[in-house]
Formats: sequence, structure tokens, C-alpha cells
Amino acid sequence: MPLTLDSPLNTVPDLPTRMVKALEKEGVTTVKDVLLWMPFRHEDRARTDPSGFQASEIPVCHQVIVTKAGTKYFGKRRGAGTFEAQVEPAGDSLMGGQLMTLRWWNMPFMSRVIAEGQRLIIYGKIKDWKGRLSIDHPEYEVIEDEEGSTIHSGRITPVYRLKAGVAQKTLRTATWYVVQALGDDFIQDLLPRPSEKGEFAGWSRARSLKVVHFAETMEDLEKARRYLALEEFYSYQLRVVRRRRAVMESGGHAHVAGPLVQDFEKALPFEMTGAQKRSLLEIQRDMASNAPMNRLLHGDVGSGKTVVAFASMLGAVESGRQAALMAPTQILAEQHFQTARKWLEPLGLNVALRTGTRAEEGGVELFTKKMSDKNQIVIGTHALLHDEDLVKNLGLVVIDEQHKFGVAQRAKLIQKGNTPDVLVMTATPIPRTLTLTIYGDLDVSTLDERPKERGKIITKVRPTSKQADAAKFLREQLEEGRQGYIVYPLIEESEKLDVTAAKKGYEEWSKLLPHFTVGLLHGKLSAEEKDLVMRDFRAAKIDVLVSTTVIEVGVDVPNSTVMFINHAERYGLAQLHQLRGRIGRGEHTSYCVLFVADKDDEAKSRLAILEETTDGFRISEEDLKRRGPGDVMGKAQSGAAPLKFAELLADTRLVRLARQLAEKSLDADPLLRSPRFAEIRPFVFQDDTSQAMMQ
Repeated sequence: MPLTLDSPLNTVPDLPTRMVKALEKEGVTTVKDVLLWMPFRHEDRARTDPSGFQASEIPVCHQVIVTKAGTKYFGKRRGAGTFEAQVEPAGDSLMGGQLMTLRWWNMPFMSRVIAEGQRLIIYGKIKDWKGRLSIDHPEYEVIEDEEGSTIHSGRITPVYRLKAGVAQKTLRTATWYVVQALGDDFIQDLLPRPSEKGEFAGWSRARSLKVVHFAETMEDLEKARRYLALEEFYSYQLRVVRRRRAVMESGGHAHVAGPLVQDFEKALPFEMTGAQKRSLLEIQRDMASNAPMNRLLHGDVGSGKTVVAFASMLGAVESGRQAALMAPTQILAEQHFQTARKWLEPLGLNVALRTGTRAEEGGVELFTKKMSDKNQIVIGTHALLHDEDLVKNLGLVVIDEQHKFGVAQRAKLIQKGNTPDVLVMTATPIPRTLTLTIYGDLDVSTLDERPKERGKIITKVRPTSKQADAAKFLREQLEEGRQGYIVYPLIEESEKLDVTAAKKGYEEWSKLLPHFTVGLLHGKLSAEEKDLVMRDFRAAKIDVLVSTTVIEVGVDVPNSTVMFINHAERYGLAQLHQLRGRIGRGEHTSYCVLFVADKDDEAKSRLAILEETTDGFRISEEDLKRRGPGDVMGKAQSGAAPLKFAELLADTRLVRLARQLAEKSLDADPLLRSPRFAEIRPFVFQDDTSQAMMQ
């Protein structure tokens, strides 16, 4: 009977019973379980060093013969010892007579595995200690049959991330026998058949799954990975395109902007940038259509998305509907509320605030009475989701810093209206490929200009030992009337991480700056405490704010010109850029200092791009390449965990090809547009989280 994905491991030919039992003990029981355990990297162990044994920091592969083997014991206990095997190069070679020692510390049982006269393939780093060459704990494989294939060495070898009690060799051996036993058509293709002359000619899902484990060449391995990545992205795009088409067909309401928007623009104390005007026109064109708008507004920090959002909301108000803005934190919601009152109330509009702790209408706190339909502009946190009477006539939903909300939360607010227009915003510039995948069901408007009145930001990476000099610089800035932020990763000291906590930092900086007021802000403060701290900081009653990353989103204090970020190596590039965006919001030159450990050259190299540029789009692209979409966009939105080939999201051409294939498939096959279409999932998806995300 041919092997299938559901076949138990004990039916795989030649797979040792002891390995089957070891895997079953950890819940790996079927052929599918093994195939889904993808390698996270490969080592080229096919190449041997022709120059013989020599010390190197690069692991090398050699075929050798054991000339002597035995255990050397030390100490009084006979159980502790080192097994050593003396080896020489195998075969006819000019290297004859050259010797090297293989050592396994505290593993005397190796004497039952390796013996004199055996032929081995070994892999590891050769060390030279006083002229004696050796490898400690090398990867090895005993060659039983000159004609047989090798599994662990002498080839491009897969390396797996291990979990529980499964050993590397056990998993690799099981995968080898599974791959050998499966036929050429053990699984159906998801992608349309590739053209005979294209990049993927001759490739299939079955072939790719085999090759991604055991490839004959690195070129084949790369093609297999790209094919499986294309399959993943294609499956994602099917859902994205389907959602987009469903929204467009659902029917909405036309919201036409009128003189109110023109009055708003004239009253602004500054002129909108070209990017702001362009984005607003794109939004207004969508809102004027009977099809519901579903648009993403993204741009660099400080590019002015709030102005565009308020101008967009006026289009719904002029059409007799309400507009709601949902922010992820109370600090940001209250900041938007104050800005809205300043800009919109002079136009005769009613602005209301709803957070988890209180509601306000025109600045009056409301605890007993419910808000009425007269509230044309409603701003709040996720508390908006739970106030059924607040938004009854919703025409536009604006969701700020959308990656802080889950998809279900967004959908719940949208459902409060009768198919309202939707504008989601983020100050994280999104790489092009992510706008095609994560937000592929949205139209995209991009703010790629900074307002002219914004000051320059100078960024420097400095070792922690230079903080005394930094304190002197900060005092000079404070004496000129400026303010500053000092950011720490944690609230309190951690036993697991060698990180100075915000509370301790607050105490230290209070002593370093005795003539200035130092405040403390972190996530464990109550909403009222956070509000009080931020009010004092905005009013310049606090000169320096020691904070955790709670200030990352939306905090706008133009007088703040200095930011010190401690242990900057613990942050992603995009997050550091977001934090840096809290300064440079006024006319004065601002300064951001990223402190890293004195000898952490890797961190200094990685963070150098922040010294070179303040272009958030360039930084986001680099962050995507280095860290994956989860860290760039937030794990809940990007699906970083489910996407097994997420690093290939940086390949714009591959993502665009997936989108094109999805569009063609939906055009050609009506069945794919039905609700049953959620059943189509790429084989490489492993867990329930990924499958739920894709629907």
C-alpha cells in the first residue's frame, strides 16, 4: 500500500523502530507531522577541504578512517571521561599520514558507536592546540555501505529547530526515510500548473516538499523554498482578494465633501503638504462612491495623518452621518480629542470622547447620561466597541495605529454602522510587499512628505559608558527651555534580563538633574495617573519624562527635542524609528541617542542605518529583511508565526506573482468565491492560529 500523508510512522520502510517510538513520544506520529517540521537552515556538508586537516573557524566536512579509539578517564570516578577517536583522511590522497583527534567529553558510551577501522564522514570546526588538530563533538556518520547515500554529512544537510525530547539525528533520519518512501504525487498541487519555460517549470508541491528537506544542490533548495513561499502567498492572496471583492459588492453610502472641508483647511495654522492633499483627494473620491471605502493611510512618523483623518471625517458629517476615530490607548485618544476640539469645534461641530474611564461631551464629563445623536465626531479607545448607544449613524470609521487592534475588534466597530466607510491608519511606513499581503484588501494612500515646519533629527549610536556625557548634553538642552524623553525597555528590574528598569532610571535621573522636574510614565500606571503625567509634560511642568515604550504611539509634545533610548539593541529598527518620532515635532533641531553595550559591535552595525537616515520607508524595508513582518507590523496582524517562508515577503516580484495568480483564479473559478473557499489552505500551514488568520 503506497505511503500517504496520514500514514503512521511505523509504516515507513526502513525507519528504525527506536526512532519511531522517540518521535511518537513527542506527538510526531504521521508522515505529515514529519514533513511539516521544516528545516530552519541548511549546511553544505558536501564539500570536503582538499588541502587536508587545518584549523579554521568555518566548519568543514571530511571523510576519514578511524585509526585508534578509546576512552580517557579523569578523576577518581570512572564514569567521567572523554572518548577520543584518532582519524586520518580516507581514500587515495596526498594527505596520507595526517592525523586528527575527534573528542566527545563525558560521553564514554561513544565507544559502543565508533571503533577502529570504521569509515566516517565528519563535520565541525578544526582547532589547533599546541600543534595538535582536533574537533570537539563533531557531527558524524558511519559509512556502512560504500554505495549507500549519506543522511547527516557529505551532502546539503537540513538543520531543524528542536523541541521536547527529539534529537537532531532522529528527526533528520525519520525525514530521510519518509522522503525516500513517498511517491511523486503524494499531494495535490494548490498553485496553477507552472508554464514550461518559467521560473517554476517542472516544480510541484510534492517535489518542493521533498527538496526543501533534502536537496541535491543549493540552487534546487532555493527554487523549492520559493515555490512553497509562492504557494503560501497565493493562498493568502486568495483570501485577501475575496475579502476585497466582497466589500466592494456589499453596497455602501456616498459621502460627498463640501464647504466644511474647505473651511477646515483654510483655518489650519499651516498648509497641508502635497502628500496630504493627494491622500485626502484619494479618500474623498472613495467616500463619494456608493461602494464602501476600505483604505489604508500610512506614512512616516510626523507626516500629518491626523489632519487627513479629521478632514476625511468631515465628509461623513456633511452627509448627515457620524464619524468615529478609535485609538489604541487612552493617552492617544485624549490627545486626538483635544486636537479635534481645537480644530473642529470652531466649525460648529460637536466632538465627544469615550474611553474606558469616562465620557466627555464638549469637555464636560458624562457619567450618568448617554450621548445623543448630536455627537457628530466621536473619539475613543476600544471602549467604543462596548457602547451600543454611542454610534448609531456611523458613516466613517477611522482606526488609528490599526496594528494595535485585532481584526475582530475592527470588525465589531465597523458593524455598528450600516456598511460605513473605513480608513485605517498607521505611522509605521509599510514595505510594498506587506501592503500587497497583509493589507492587500485595502486601497493604499501614502504620506511620504514631512511638514516643512518640522525640525531636523540627529541620531547617534553610543556605548552605555558615554551616558555621563549625555547627561551633560541633556542639561544644556533643558537650560535652553527644551524637554526630553529617556526610554527604558522594562518597568522594574528583571532577574532574567540585564536591563536597567524605568523605575530605577527615574531615581538615577532625578539625582542627575536636581534642578529639573523628572516624571515617570509606564504601562502599570492607572489611566488617571498616565493622563496626569502627560498633561504635566505637555504643559512643561515636567522637564524630562522617563518612560517605557508606552510613548511609542502618537504622543505629540513639540517642545521635546532630546530622546535617550537605553538598551537600544533590544528593539527592532522600525520600533526605534517610531520612538524617535516623538521628537522633531517642533521647529527646533532634535537629538536621539541610542545607547548599546560598549562591546556590542553587532548592535552598533545594525543600528547604523538610523544614523544614516530618517526615511521610515527605507528603515521598514530593512527591518522586514532582518526581522520578518511580525516585528515590523505587529504579530497579531502580520501572521509572522504562521508564515513559514515569511522572509521571502521581501521579494516583491514573488508577492506580486502570487497576487496575479489569485486574481486570475478567482476570475476563472466561481467556486473559489464561495464561503467554502476558506477550506483552501496551503499545506505548509501548521497550526490553528494560522488557519484562523487566513479566513
